[in-house]
Amino acid sequence: MTETQTAVQERAARTGGEPRGFCLWFTGLSGAGKSTLAEMVVGELQHRDVRVEILDGDIVRTNLSKGLGFSKEDRDTNILRIGFVAHLLQRNGVGVVVSAISPYKIVRDQCRAMMGEDFIEVFVNAPLAVCEQRDVKGLYAKARSGELKGFTGIDDPYEPPDHPELELRTDELSPTACLDRILSLLTERGYLS
Repeated sequence: MTETQTAVQERAARTGGEPRGFCLWFTGLSGAGKSTLAEMVVGELQHRDVRVEILDGDIVRTNLSKGLGFSKEDRDTNILRIGFVAHLLQRNGVGVVVSAISPYKIVRDQCRAMMGEDFIEVFVNAPLAVCEQRDVKGLYAKARSGELKGFTGIDDPYEPPDHPELELRTDELSPTACLDRILSLLTERGYLS
């Protein structure tokens, strides 16, 4: 029996044979590749018949957090709402993929505390210059010109994780290579067989 099979069996024993939910939390600057990777992961998990939901920061802000601005307090509230919904899904056996800038460590740590060992922080890391080159919405240009205030990475801080479970340098790795690393981690952790 392989180490992976043992991990899957141990997890199944702890959960009464039911699938154990998890939360893959993608954090990083705008344009780092969070949404691209999240969609790839969700597609692959669905192909494997894993119960999975995606919580994209932009979509959640439009629906669940409508009316919130971009002050630190509002950003924290938005991320905590995402964390709460992710926790509800995760504790009911669903794999959750969160794609949100989530710029502040303390709030990400609060989300981690909700989910414990089933919270998997993935730092989608690309240099600011690369993110600006990838910016199809023109947000960085608006922030640089002063038209857009409080933009993460320009005039608002991004606090990178100290100890993420996985760091992906998307300026050095292809999306497929990143996907392979994510799936390997989920397999090592016993969420995939």
